[in-house]
Amino acid sequence: MAIKIGDKLPSLSFKVLAEDGPKDLAFNDIFADKKVVLFAVPGSFTPTCSQQHLPGFIELHDQIKEKGIDTIACLSVNDPFVMKAWAESSSASDKILMLADWNGSFTKEIGMTLDLSGPGLGVRSSRYSMLVDNGVLKILNDEKGADYTISSAQKMLESL
Repeated sequence: MAIKIGDKLPSLSFKVLAEDGPKDLAFNDIFADKKVVLFAVPGSFTPTCSQQHLPGFIELHDQIKEKGIDTIACLSVNDPFVMKAWAESSSASDKILMLADWNGSFTKEIGMTLDLSGPGLGVRSSRYSMLVDNGVLKILNDEKGADYTISSAQKMLESL
C-alpha cells in the first residue's frame, strides 16, 4: 500500500558514496527536525530523469531552499557509485543529496515501486516528489507510473 499524507516515512538507511567508499546514511540524519524535498526517479542517466527531472531541481534549488527547505534529495534504486557519478556528471553534487535505495527496500516499504522489467530495467522507484517534515509526509506529487507531468521541481515549488 502506498504511503499517504500524514504518514511517517519508514526509518530505513540509504547508501551514499563517501571518500572511503559506500556508507549508510541513517534516516534521522536526513529527516529528523528538517524539512526535506525528496524526489525519486526510475533510473539514473535515463533520458527523462537526466534531461528534465534532476535538472529542474538543480535549476530551482535556491528558490526551493528559500521556502524553508533544509535539504533537497534525489532517490533512485541504484547503487551509490551510480548516484555519485550521476551527481558529478550533472553538476548536482553541491545542491542535491543523492540517495541510493540500493536494494529498493525504502521504495517497497512506501509502496512506490514501478516494474520496468519490459524495457530491461527491473523493479525501480516510480517517479514522484514529496515534502517531508520531520519524517512525516506533507506533500506527495506521485506520477502513478513512468510519466513526467506532476513531480517536477516547478510543481513542488508551487506546492510549497
